[in-house]
Amino acid sequence: MISYSDFEKVDIRVGTVIEAKINEKSNKPSIYLVIDFGNDIGLKKTSAQLTKNYLPEELIGKQVAAVTNFPPKQIGKMISEVLVLGFPDDNNDPILVMPTTTISNGGKLF
Repeated sequence: MISYSDFEKVDIRVGTVIEAKINEKSNKPSIYLVIDFGNDIGLKKTSAQLTKNYLPEELIGKQVAAVTNFPPKQIGKMISEVLVLGFPDDNNDPILVMPTTTISNGGKLF
């Protein structure tokens, strides 16, 4: 079990995907994303194994939830700056966490 103060340390924000393309530098099929988290956080890059459920062009303009305060991590041949969040479908492939209403980029989960 964790305390509520532990949970508060995880900075989960909403951002809008402004660029999405197949990540050809990755060893596993994945999509390279550039996400706009608003003025305070700015643009962040990541790569996620989303190709089973999403086409890159479908993600542009969509809002997604991501952890924004992990340190940058080497993913294949790129540095990932955020971790997009999702739940597994019946095949254990990710379904992204997306708000159903437009939220200002950078909005924090509470």
